Amino acid sequence: MAAETAAPPVAAVAPEAGSKPTKLHGRAFYESIGSPKYIVAPMVDQSEFAWRMLTRSFLPESQRRSVLAYTPMFHARLFAETQKYRDSHFQPTLSSKLPPTSIDTPDAPYLDGNPAIDRPLFVQFCANDPSSLLSAASIAAPFCDAVDLNLGCPQGIARKGHYGAFLQEDQKLIHSLIKTLHEKLPVPVTAKIRILETKEATLAYARNVLDAGASILTVHGRRREQKGHMTGVADWEYIRFLRENLPADTVIFANGNVLQHGDLQRCLEATGADGVMSAEGNLSDPALFAQPPAPSEEGREYWRGRDGRGGYRVDAVMRRYLDIMHKYVLEQEPPARRPLFVPGDDDGWLRQAEEEEAGGEDDGEPARKKRRKDGEGGKRGGKMTSATAGPNFVGMQAHLFHMLRHFVTKHHDVRDALAKGKLGDISVYESILEMVERKVAEGLLEYEKTDGRSVEEDMARNGAYEKGVRDESKPNLEEGVIEDDPDSSVGTVKRCKRPWWVLQPIVRPLPKEALAKGAISLSKKERQKLEQEGKSHETTAETQSAVVDAQSNGNGNVTKPEQTAEKLEKETSFPTSGLVSG
Repeated sequence: MAAETAAPPVAAVAPEAGSKPTKLHGRAFYESIGSPKYIVAPMVDQSEFAWRMLTRSFLPESQRRSVLAYTPMFHARLFAETQKYRDSHFQPTLSSKLPPTSIDTPDAPYLDGNPAIDRPLFVQFCANDPSSLLSAASIAAPFCDAVDLNLGCPQGIARKGHYGAFLQEDQKLIHSLIKTLHEKLPVPVTAKIRILETKEATLAYARNVLDAGASILTVHGRRREQKGHMTGVADWEYIRFLRENLPADTVIFANGNVLQHGDLQRCLEATGADGVMSAEGNLSDPALFAQPPAPSEEGREYWRGRDGRGGYRVDAVMRRYLDIMHKYVLEQEPPARRPLFVPGDDDGWLRQAEEEEAGGEDDGEPARKKRRKDGEGGKRGGKMTSATAGPNFVGMQAHLFHMLRHFVTKHHDVRDALAKGKLGDISVYESILEMVERKVAEGLLEYEKTDGRSVEEDMARNGAYEKGVRDESKPNLEEGVIEDDPDSSVGTVKRCKRPWWVLQPIVRPLPKEALAKGAISLSKKERQKLEQEGKSHETTAETQSAVVDAQSNGNGNVTKPEQTAEKLEKETSFPTSGLVSG
């Protein structure tokens, strides 16, 4: 069973004053931070301190530094120019959580980049101006191991602001941004890119980034247009091509197609990369990087079914998450909690909870609302905003929706309660946790009572194994063989599906499936191009397959965005979706 969340002193001792470590580069730098193989991706408002702590908590304490984590993507110019922006997004010292008017505030380590609990850490920025990027990076440098340049964000806001993946046509600017940091920053610079139209173009892109001074190259195996319903499958062959054609000592991280723990090693072997980065997989299952416990060693947090499949329970992980918020963000002891329920335990508390719920409803007021009135549980006074609540509360609701995605499709009352959650109010989330724990206990008891039939019937009723478009022309794979099929998500759904009380990935419909269901529509030019390709190649199976690839990769007739030299505007606001990864 994984180790419980430890709580070392928050105010750790900072590096000795006056000591200036030598700036390392490339593989020497990578080895100096422990050569981490697993990486938490930079995600807008979603890879904040508390989430990084939760992800690492599933590993034994001695192994937690083996997970490298990135901060959310920060806007370089706003970070450099606006203290309010900095303090609402990045809290490396005690002074960063206090009002700007405070006098003689302590500079002891606090949360982000704390040497005792939050390393190794890379801080990521989006930028299109070398001067602004250097100013922002210089502020963050004392509190991180490296600074990363976002060259992968594919969202419309990045196109409008001319940053992220929309810099890839301006290789000269990219070179200047990286070189400026490489030459003037006291810590290494790294970069995260997406693949281009061809392997050769991607190789030239990678060489430009490395020649400018990047110590580590992260490659997302999808193109810029692969997002939303057109996300499709990441192409690991591109990353393998880079591995084979770049200098042997180049440090490469691979990103894409990681949904379960087993995918990590599969990705390393397929790409030859040094490390694997996960975004959406980590959001659905923060225990992704931890080795699952052996049979009979599950403990209470990990559930394994009669078919041998298992995963961490949602109530267990939500407990860990709230405990981290209490200990580190609110700086208070978590509430006393009963042991997680497993069948065979005394279930008297379940009956009591049901009676309280019924009694509250008889009085015309839900019991959950009464409990919130009885004790605020750390609730802060006054109306909270994203600026005053801090980054760890801002991401909380979205994180819980990700973890409980499959849970709330069955339990709508939990979904509704979570949707009404008040920013900064930990008592609301404690109340929701009570609901989740009770429903998980009921689900476990029903599973035992029906010898597992309750889960089988529930999955059949919801069509869990029928999702996607079946391609009958493809022979069935042998049991246990994993294939990243660009045409159908059926196989992925089958291997990933678990009962609703277990953490599990969110499997996106593939582009072919989305088109078939009418979830997306192609432009007239894209349809004409696909029709022409189909007519000219309809006689061979190979070229028919190429048409499917064109659909699944979303490459129909993509118009290059007009590039401008506009600066990032102050009114720029970032999307709140946790699926946005730089």
